[in-house]
Amino acid sequence: MQPRMTRAGLAPTHPVVAIDETGRPREVRIAGESPLTLKVDGHEVVTLMTLGTHPEALALGYLRNQRLIDELASIATVEVDWERETVQVSTFSGTGIADWQEKLRHRTVTTGCAQGTVFSCTLDKLYDVRLPQVEVRQSAVYALLAAIARHNEIYRQAGAVHGCALCRVAGGEPEILHFVEDVGRHNAADAIAGLMWLEDEPGDDKVFYTTGRLTSEIVMKTATMGIPVLLSRSGITHMGLELARDLGVTLIARAKGRHFLVYNGAENLVFDATPDPRRLQAAP
Repeated sequence: MQPRMTRAGLAPTHPVVAIDETGRPREVRIAGESPLTLKVDGHEVVTLMTLGTHPEALALGYLRNQRLIDELASIATVEVDWERETVQVSTFSGTGIADWQEKLRHRTVTTGCAQGTVFSCTLDKLYDVRLPQVEVRQSAVYALLAAIARHNEIYRQAGAVHGCALCRVAGGEPEILHFVEDVGRHNAADAIAGLMWLEDEPGDDKVFYTTGRLTSEIVMKTATMGIPVLLSRSGITHMGLELARDLGVTLIARAKGRHFLVYNGAENLVFDATPDPRRLQAAP
């Protein structure tokens, strides 16, 4: 059973006139950015800065990834009101988040874009996750990177956004199931988590891609979604690596063109398309 929801996504970009390096005016597009305060049964939880293209999925994914609500069936409505800059989540019980004051008090500010948050209940349950070890072919990584490059439309128009993708690489050509861009990679990741939740989509045969750095929070969210492989064009943090080792997340970063570095789970990678090192440029 799915909640009743608004469909209040915003246009992702806006036209403006700027002056280029020659002093001439040019019409360009810039990324939108809007505050969205998440409330559950009237209780304010967090204010997120977002592109606003998937506000309902963002709210659901945030609640799921922070372990604030465990059952989608307990949610009655998700209503976005951009005039008030709020998304109201109502539960059937009307009691909101169990022990919500306690959960909101025990949160840690992280290195996420626009200051991500991790709640202690997230950390408490994290080590209950058991991820499968999934074989990934090098050729599939290259094909996936090429496919993703064709999806970042907002970034090509305006820049200033991160992109995340839910992908399947087993058995043939890679398939991009969802691609979301937002002003912060955590927002994009939460929106995908919300879409997975709505569609009852398992993560055990998937790869999660992000344009952003692989911090501990991104590793946590990937594991919470049940996804065993994490891929990024950016770098990683030490805590992100330690957590990936603890949880068994295959971690592939600095992935661009024919280059990548596997930081964890190299035994799960099948090197079936090894480039000639004499033809490669220096690693980025």
